[in-house]
This record gives sequence, structure tokens and C-alpha cells, in this order.
Amino acid sequence: MGVKKEKHKMPEQPPEERIHNFNEVPLGYPVEVAVEEAKRCLQCKNRPCTKGCPVEIDIPDFIKKIAEGDFDKAVEVLKTKTSLPAVCGRVCPYENQCEGQCTLLKVGEPVAIGRLERFLADYERMKGVKPPKIPESTGKKVAIIGAGPAGLTCAGDLAKMGHSVTIFEALHAPGGVLMYGIPEFRLPKEIVKSEVDYIEKLGVEIKYDIVVGKTITIEELRREYDAVFIGTGAGLPRFLNIPGENLNGVYSANEFLTRVNMMKAYLFPEYDTPIKIGKTVATFGAGNVAMDCARTALRLGAKKSLIIYRRSEKEMPARAEEIEHAKEEGIEFKLLTNPVEFIGDEKGVLKAVKCIKMKLGEPDETGRCRPVPIPGSEFTLDIDTALIAIGQSPNPLISQTMKNLKVGKHGNIVTDENGRTNIPGVFAGGDIATGAATVILAMGAGKRAARAIDEYLKSK
Repeated sequence: MGVKKEKHKMPEQPPEERIHNFNEVPLGYPVEVAVEEAKRCLQCKNRPCTKGCPVEIDIPDFIKKIAEGDFDKAVEVLKTKTSLPAVCGRVCPYENQCEGQCTLLKVGEPVAIGRLERFLADYERMKGVKPPKIPESTGKKVAIIGAGPAGLTCAGDLAKMGHSVTIFEALHAPGGVLMYGIPEFRLPKEIVKSEVDYIEKLGVEIKYDIVVGKTITIEELRREYDAVFIGTGAGLPRFLNIPGENLNGVYSANEFLTRVNMMKAYLFPEYDTPIKIGKTVATFGAGNVAMDCARTALRLGAKKSLIIYRRSEKEMPARAEEIEHAKEEGIEFKLLTNPVEFIGDEKGVLKAVKCIKMKLGEPDETGRCRPVPIPGSEFTLDIDTALIAIGQSPNPLISQTMKNLKVGKHGNIVTDENGRTNIPGVFAGGDIATGAATVILAMGAGKRAARAIDEYLKSK
């Protein structure tokens, strides 16, 4: 009997139920299904899946242990490389990374690596997470700026190396984008808290409500610590720069999702969060953040939730799974459509958006076909709320307050491939260095930087 060509399906909440709650949509593999899925792995000698993983997880090894029913050993293999497996198993775009390299793609669907990682993380959490033994202290101190995926990963790896690590976080809760940027139905807050708790059990200290660049400077940190890692992310929202964008009812995706997450709007009516959601909500953009916005608006009571995107579905940057979930939930897609003006009433409140139809022209520098306006195709849509989800830029605060730090033209901190900046002892990684990217790429940057910091500290 040959290998099953399709992945085992993940149980999910039905769309007609989930649009009325913020509970997680995928429900996870039962034990017997996880074992059967693991048995699909061919255990390739050249391990292409591992080569596609930004955090270098020994994928065939942990999958083999699942197939054998040795879940504890599988967790052990997994945790040697990652401190955030429950996060990765939920939000990592594995179809473009580990699963995208799977040999089974030649005959069917890849092994469901992400789902198996989630299964193991959930198994460990239910059983009780045990931190590994920490090596003897090196006596070296490292400051991490930002408790997001890059900072947490860097901190966890450095702690395992025996260094003393302190994270400085601007907000009152840890996790960065994991906590304030991703909706509860995709990544529950309890999952993030559990992962952060593991990092703290490694000996990492987290200090909250400290805005580096305001509360304290990097120069002050450099005097107290042997090395500094900057992982402050991309928290500066981009806008469309069209007339009417300052009307009441127009939000950046950043503001909208932060309000929903940090003010617990997902627990409404228990928490009465001050956020306006009209009957018709339009989200501009088609990445994962745009899908999050459109799906969140539906759960907050919008009668109609639209995605407005200037290219076709083929060019959408969102994960296929997120697009499919949005369609199942009744999100309307208005493609090859571009906004040109927001229209308000006499009180300055949004009431409509003027759009123009587009067609695809020649490919641009990204390789995607450039959208071109069709003259005379303008039309108006009545909307109550607009959510701008076209990307974010690196937070400029640190680069503006630290002398001589080399910065790129888009505000990103310039580093080498291992996170070294032009200033000795100062490292950076994640969105602050690359611009807005994925959680797993930020984690990979944190891991590489941790190794580079360890080398630097040893050289001192």
C-alpha cells in the first residue's frame, strides 16, 4: 500500500458558527490522526524540509517520533531548536517553507508539518511544560529590546547558552505582534502567554512599560549590558495617501487590531471596547493582516465585510488557508479595484469610498503584474468603516535616537545576515531590519542573532 497522497484534514469550526465567536478556527489533530499523518513522512536522507525551515527544526526526527507514538521524545527534538512551537504551528506559512520543500509534493500533498508541530506543542502544554536544564552562567548580560517573536527567540536561545537576559517591552503585555496583531481566532492569547512563560522559566526577565528611546536610551543599556539586540518590529502603519483618509471611521490595520486585542474586544460584551464598527466594513489590502481585519470585523458585528484589492486573486500575498477561511465566512472580494477617495458627511464621518477598476499590466520589480487604472471606470461604494492593511514600516524611534546607527532608506536598521549592525555589540533582527515580514522569519533572525551575540560575548 502506497503513501496517502492527501494530508489528513484538520477539524474546524463550521463557518456559520465561528463568525459569531472568537474561538480558534482549526481544532487540532486528534492523537490517532497525528500518528497516521506522521507515517506519511518518507524520512528523506537529504532532509529538504529542514532546509526550508527558518529556525532549523529537525523535522524528520520529530515526525518519526510522532509516528512511533513517542510524543515526549518528539517534543524534546522540537524544543532543541524552537521556543515557540505552538505559535509556529498556527501562524507559520509552512506551505512556502518546510512543506514547500517536501518530497511528497511530487505525487500529492506534502506532510502536514505545521499541523504536527501544533499537535506536539498542544500535547506538551496539556501535560505540563518543563524547561530544559540551563548551563552554568557565563556572567554575561544581554539586553533585548522588544518582546515580539524575534526578541523572544533571541532571548530563549541566549538563556540556553547560559547568558543573563533581560527583555525591555514598551507595552504592558509580552508577545509583540503575536499578542496585539493576530486575532484570537487565529492565535489565542493563552497560547502566547504559555510560550512566554516557557521563555521566563529559562531565566529570562521581562520588564514592561519601558519605551527604549524615551524611557531609557540604548547608550544607557550599552553601559549596563555586554550586548544589545533590537527587535522592535514594524509598528509604523502605511496609508493610502488619498483624500479623506483622516475621516472618522478610517483606521490603520495596526490601530484596529491592537484595539481589538489589547482592549479585549474579542470578549464583548464582557469588555466594552471603544471601537466603531459599521454595517459595511471595507478592508484595503490582501495580505494576512487584511484577512485578519476583514474576519475580525465580521465577528464584531459587521453585516458586510469587504476585501478591496487592486490586483487579482493570483497576486494576493495572504496564505491560501486564510483566503479560503475568509471566503467560507462570507467575506466579499472586490478585486482589480483601487480606492481613490474617501467621502464623508458634514460631520466628518466616513460614508463612502470612491474606487476605480484596474487591469493588470507588465510585471513590476516584485514580479507581480502592475495594476493599471481603467479610465472612466470609477464607482462609489457605501461603507461605514475603512481598514487600511497595506503594510507597516519599521518603528523609527530607536534609529532616530541612536547616533551613528546605520539605517536604510525605508527606516530599517542595516545588519549583516547574522544581525550585526555597524556598532559593535549592537544587533538587530526581525521586521526592524527587514521591514514587515512573517513571524517565522523574525524568529529565524532572532536565532541567528543569538549565535552571533554568543560569539561576540566569547570574543570579549
